[in-house]
Amino acid sequence: MTITRPLPIFDPRIVPVLSVDTHLPDVPLRHLTPEALRHRFLAPPVWTPERNTEKKFGDRVPALAAVLIPLVMRDELMLLLTERGKNLSTHSGQIAFPGGRTDDSDTDAVHTALREADEEIGLPSGHVEVLGTLPTYVTGSAFIITPVVALVQPGFQLQPNPAEVADVFEVPLRFLMNPANHRRHVFEFEGAQREWISMPYTSDMPDLQKERYIWGATAAMLRNFYRFLAA
Repeated sequence: MTITRPLPIFDPRIVPVLSVDTHLPDVPLRHLTPEALRHRFLAPPVWTPERNTEKKFGDRVPALAAVLIPLVMRDELMLLLTERGKNLSTHSGQIAFPGGRTDDSDTDAVHTALREADEEIGLPSGHVEVLGTLPTYVTGSAFIITPVVALVQPGFQLQPNPAEVADVFEVPLRFLMNPANHRRHVFEFEGAQREWISMPYTSDMPDLQKERYIWGATAAMLRNFYRFLAA
């Protein structure tokens, strides 16, 4: 019998920051509009994902999955994110996109992402305009994830599933597309170095001043989104 050795439980907030990418340009605000994003996906540039595979830390059978990167069209584009329930078997308590494992009945990654967003947070597909997908990202837990980028029309009423989601919140896309907010970390486990990016965010609204520690696969896919928009 093969014994899986998971990563030790640790608080990523206490891992030192090696560097911050202040030397890289942010994505101009004029490129962070619904029309600009529609055009970018219709005529994508030549670009290369920065991160697409994590070091494996178990023997889980690889599984297809998809996540929705939902950009709510408010006065500025806002990214809708979730805080995963602490009782979940993988990535519990982490900040994540709505999404999950592909079902046999799903026709494609878009179907998976929209279905999961509806099941997890009650986001109705009628409010969602899919723009396209980003390259797959493989997590250390062997999920092969397709990120599906979409615009979301405001006016929806979310109904988060308490069995899966602890919280739902929004972060300005401009914050996430500014590398000055991208911090690099390294963690050593069993002689191997694991690297990741974090993007901690705290709202400037007095009643929402709770740090949202965005890191791991979610931050890596956002970093790829930055590379796509900055290309």
